[in-house]
Amino acid sequence: MTKRNQEDNDHFEESGLATKTRPATKKPSLYRVLLLNDDYTPMEFVVEILVGIFRKSPEDAAGVMLHVHQTGVGMCGVYTYEVAETKVAQVMDAARRSQHPLQCTMEKD
Repeated sequence: MTKRNQEDNDHFEESGLATKTRPATKKPSLYRVLLLNDDYTPMEFVVEILVGIFRKSPEDAAGVMLHVHQTGVGMCGVYTYEVAETKVAQVMDAARRSQHPLQCTMEKD
């Protein structure tokens, strides 16, 4: 080994432990799922949607439904992107099958 190589090896031995840096994990973004009021979808149907898709109790579902009815929009829940997207699709499919114009959207929390 040359003198230069020996000095390099000594330097590495004195420098301590090598550590691996892990990238910090980031929490997933959350999205609010919203129901929009219309003048045609029956209130009972909205309650059924809230109970069946969003797992609300009948009392909570009635409260959300009344909020949507009175203010024009109401939040069904906050979810990760994929879950929110699935819930919106389920609501829209159920409304279309039942021939109701109910609209459901999602927005970043």
